[in-house]
Amino acid sequence: MRVAALQSAEWLNRPETQAIFAALDGHKRRTRAVGGVVRDSILERLRDSTDIDLATELLPADVIARASAAGIATYPTGIDHGTVTLKLGDTLAEVTTLRQDIETDGRHAVVAFGTDWRMDASRRDFTLNALYCADDGTLYDPLAGIEDALNGRVRFIGDASQRIAEDGLRVYRFFRFSASHGGQQYDPDGLAASRDAVHRLDHLSAERVGSELMRMLALPAVAGTLAVMSEIGLLEASEPVLRQLLAYEAIGGRAPLGRLAILASGQPETVQERWRLSKDVVKGARAIALSADLLVRDKIGEAAYRYGEAAVDGLAVAAASDRWSRDHLAEAAREMARLRIPELPVSGHDLTGLGLAPGPALGQQLARLEEAWIESDFTLARDDLLALVER
Repeated sequence: MRVAALQSAEWLNRPETQAIFAALDGHKRRTRAVGGVVRDSILERLRDSTDIDLATELLPADVIARASAAGIATYPTGIDHGTVTLKLGDTLAEVTTLRQDIETDGRHAVVAFGTDWRMDASRRDFTLNALYCADDGTLYDPLAGIEDALNGRVRFIGDASQRIAEDGLRVYRFFRFSASHGGQQYDPDGLAASRDAVHRLDHLSAERVGSELMRMLALPAVAGTLAVMSEIGLLEASEPVLRQLLAYEAIGGRAPLGRLAILASGQPETVQERWRLSKDVVKGARAIALSADLLVRDKIGEAAYRYGEAAVDGLAVAAASDRWSRDHLAEAAREMARLRIPELPVSGHDLTGLGLAPGPALGQQLARLEEAWIESDFTLARDDLLALVER
């Protein structure tokens, strides 16, 4: 099938992509692009990632040999499962040999390599992801997935329960794709199978679950999906939290860390271990939560001073939690934009100059002076603050 959006896709016409195809018999259709890059090109959707997934009849050793001969860097990133990553210039391509599952336990699969494209398609998760593209933009659609992609239907390939049994993470992927590509509508069979599988997902690694959830939180609209996940027991979220997430989206909130701050009820540390979140992610969400708490109390200057850019994201979180009107939110945003907060005019060096010894007591004094400076709306000068020092 010829699809104009594929033929004109930037990633396909990139010289680096064509060079990789050429090295791997792309002109013979032995190597084809697959999955998201094909699907989203057809839908004319922008993608955050520029990486390309390729499927090939070639064995991994042959992929490495051919790519190396063509001057393409190779990395055996998933060699046990037939995956080799290629890099040419700024283009990354993950190349996986066609496979069929021999044995699965919900976490790992024993696979056999092959040359059957329909068999390879049948082992994937959703019909809209089983789309292949040749080097000239020709579409191969062995499972009629293009109709589902164009109509926003997220359907498991074959039996939904079997697909989930092969990899329990597909439950989370079902909801993520239903939010990103399905308009937050849920295929009845997929939803029923996901509901049935909820209590059999304890074996999934926290890192994989956390990665899926953070990708969900980055979507333009996901609050309704999170509510359904909570309803079936896949996600812990109270009714007030779900209402706040809906309100956050309704006023234009989109920051994933803002959603995380709400979802974790202002304490992202509580989900850090459960989802193996990085310290930077937790720190960012915590800053947004703390700034929102200050903003609810109309402490805009302090929020901006203490948390900087996080306070900007905190505005929508505060508005959602405190039910601000749009006018209130707009005025708070304008006030924050007008702020020009100076640096604290005193330092620990000033206090030691007054005879205070370095240590915890000095730190406490400095913190007290900072609080007074903030409370004065940043108007107290250096001498005013030093006059407040307790000796």
